[in-house]
Amino acid sequence: MRIARHRMAMIGLVFCIAALLMALFADVLATHHPERTRLRDAFKGPSAEHVLGADHLGRDIWSRVVYGSRVSIGIGVATVVLTGLIGAAFGLLSGYFRNLDDPLMRIMDALMAFPGVMLAVAITAALGPSAVNVVIALTAVYVPRTARITRASVLVVREMDYVQAARALGAGHARIILRHILPNSLGPLVVQLTFVFAYAVLSEAALSFLGMGPPPPTPTWGNIISDGRDYLREAAWICLYPGLAISVTVLGLNLLGDGLRDVLDPRMKVTQG
Repeated sequence: MRIARHRMAMIGLVFCIAALLMALFADVLATHHPERTRLRDAFKGPSAEHVLGADHLGRDIWSRVVYGSRVSIGIGVATVVLTGLIGAAFGLLSGYFRNLDDPLMRIMDALMAFPGVMLAVAITAALGPSAVNVVIALTAVYVPRTARITRASVLVVREMDYVQAARALGAGHARIILRHILPNSLGPLVVQLTFVFAYAVLSEAALSFLGMGPPPPTPTWGNIISDGRDYLREAAWICLYPGLAISVTVLGLNLLGDGLRDVLDPRMKVTQG
């Protein structure tokens, strides 16, 4: 496979797989219950008992980071799935049916007029802090971008000879869209969804940091950092390790997305290594 020859994409894939495995096997990897407090261990540094130290309530940071990955990555996955389905649907309808193009794209433009984080904050503030509402907010933020990218691909594919031939042979709209246009528009969509995943993980951390994500005591990477921001001098490890988890995961997704873009775009030369 061409992607296997792309060194940076493979590094990104390793980071992504590591994050996914940590989320899937959190029960096995955690050494303590993530919500159990033990005040006598408060602010304990990294040790044999607490590998990454303990927070102000004596909760094990390693266990909270591991379980936090399950929530943060789960929100990212849910956002990617919903964004992909809804954004692709809007993009296909807008790009294929000319009479739907203008009204659908004006709706997308209206949503894109708001800064992404501000729109997500407004939606979660209106709906209330929860994992489901964070997914709804992030989906509303990233659907317009996904729809526009899908629409751009559909506008090109729609004019291809094989689509015109299928139309001339009497194929219906549904068959043309599902059999010919959608499969040939997936490349840019897959690349975009990889970046959406990274943005969703980062945005969820920001919302949780502001207190608009899943409510405590449920651990997420964002609210772990929020818990430790007042203790940076005494216990920097509370913020350090969830921050590293976010950085490595987002870096891995971006590297993977760049590699997929290079491989799936015929105008780009694949980096050999």
